[in-house]
Amino acid sequence: MRIIVVAGGTGGHIYPALAIINKIKEKEENSEVLYIGTSDRMEKDIVPKLGIRFIGLEMKGLNRKNIFKNVSVMFKTFKSYKKAKTIIKEFNPDIVVGAGGYVTAPVLYAAHKLGYKTLVHEQNSIPGMSNKFLSSFVDTICLSFPKSKKYFKEGKTVFTGNPRSEEINNVSIYSRSELGFKRSSKLVVFVMGSLGSTTITNKLKEMIPSFKDKNYQVLIITGKAYYDSFNDVSVPSNVKLVPFLDNLINLMKDTDLLVSRAGASTISEITAIGLPTILVPSPYVTHNHQYLNAKDLEDVGACQIVEEKDFDSDKLIPVIDKIVSDKKLYKSMSDNSFKFGVRDSATRIYEEIRKLIGE
Repeated sequence: MRIIVVAGGTGGHIYPALAIINKIKEKEENSEVLYIGTSDRMEKDIVPKLGIRFIGLEMKGLNRKNIFKNVSVMFKTFKSYKKAKTIIKEFNPDIVVGAGGYVTAPVLYAAHKLGYKTLVHEQNSIPGMSNKFLSSFVDTICLSFPKSKKYFKEGKTVFTGNPRSEEINNVSIYSRSELGFKRSSKLVVFVMGSLGSTTITNKLKEMIPSFKDKNYQVLIITGKAYYDSFNDVSVPSNVKLVPFLDNLINLMKDTDLLVSRAGASTISEITAIGLPTILVPSPYVTHNHQYLNAKDLEDVGACQIVEEKDFDSDKLIPVIDKIVSDKKLYKSMSDNSFKFGVRDSATRIYEEIRKLIGE
C-alpha cells in the first residue's frame, strides 16, 4: 500500500495518525508512507525521528478573534493546496488519510480534486472545522464517538473508535518503580495534554504541598515548557515532577488514577484499559468539545469531571481521596470505563481503508 497520512498541531491529532500508520505497517510490512504536517508544530520533530518520510506545509489556523488576520491564513491555505497537489501527484498514493488539524483541509481537498480515495478520522464528539469542510469531499469518515454521526452526511460515517485505544492495549507496562515510586501505595498521575497548561501549572504549584502525608504517590507531568517554573515549589517526598514522558501510555497501565484533560485520544486510552480518571476539560477549545467528550464518560459512571475553575486543593483533592480509598467506587469506575472502550479501533480503520482501495 502507498499511503499519505495528514495530521498536525497537537498530540491529539499526531498520535492517532501514527497509530494508523503502525497498524498499516503491521498488516502490510512493505507499505510506503508519506506523512504531511505543518512545518512549525510538534509533528516536524516527532515524525522524522520515527523514520517516516515527512513533508511540512506552512499553515495557520483561522483567527476567530481578528478576522482581518485570516487574509494571510487563506493565502497560506491556497499555497498549501497547490503544493499538496504536486506532492500527491508525485507520490501517487492508493489513498490519502487525514487525522485532524487544519493542515488536513488543503491536502484532503487536493486529493479529492485529483481523484484519489480519501478518508478522515474525527477524534472529538463535535467535529472540527476542517472535517466539517472535508465531509462533502472525502469518501469515508471514521468516528471516535457514535454521537458524532449526526454532524455528517448519511452513509459516509463509520464508528471505529480512536486508534490510540489499540496502541495502549498492545504496549508493554512501564513500571512505576522505574520512576522511583513504591509498589506498595497507589499512584496518581497528572498530565494536562501534550503541551501542558499555564492555568493548571499555576494551580498545581499551590496544590503540591497539600499532597504531603497522603497515603498515595503523585506524578506530575508538567509539559516541557513549564518544568522549570516549579523550581521554587516545595515538593513532598511522595510527589515527583517530570517534564514529559515518551512512554506515558505504558505507565498508564501501572497507574491507579489519572487526572487529565479530556482530549479524545486520552479518553480512548483510558477506556481501553479501564483506568479510573478525573477529567479536567480544557475550556479553551472550540465548541467546548472536551467537556462533551468527558460528559459521555461521566454519564456512564466511567470518570468524574472537575472543571478548571474548581481545580484547587479544596475541591480536587477530596475527589482524589474518595476514588483512591473507596474500593467499590473505584471498581465501578474501572468497569464502566472498560465497557465504554473500543480495543480494535486501528484495525477497524485499516479495514475501512482496505475497503476503499480494494482488497
